[in-house]
Amino acid sequence: MQTKKIITSRAMGEKIKFRRQQLGISQERLAEILDVSYQQVQRYENGTNRLNVENIQLIAQALDVPITFFFRTDYEENIAEPSIPYAPLPEERTLLKYFKKIENNTDRLLVINVARLAAKKQP
Repeated sequence: MQTKKIITSRAMGEKIKFRRQQLGISQERLAEILDVSYQQVQRYENGTNRLNVENIQLIAQALDVPITFFFRTDYEENIAEPSIPYAPLPEERTLLKYFKKIENNTDRLLVINVARLAAKKQP
């Protein structure tokens, strides 16, 4: 019987780092999204800390990849060139998720106007 190769914490960490850098996200920013310290992100990327099922799911969502991304060996070919021209940031996905739940059109317009005003405040 042939044994299958076990994906190590180090290999998983390399994939996290690869995807994070591909998206142009700093360790600090990923830490904010995951609600952990940037040192914890470093430990994940170095393979120092093992990832549990919940954390793998959170990281996959934050990095906009399927969970299987961490268990495949051909991730560079599959992820290096995104098939979509624009991958929304996790915050954008969250905003859209809640926006879709707003049934009242007046409330939807209110959210749009708040976003428009907030965008105009930017330097």
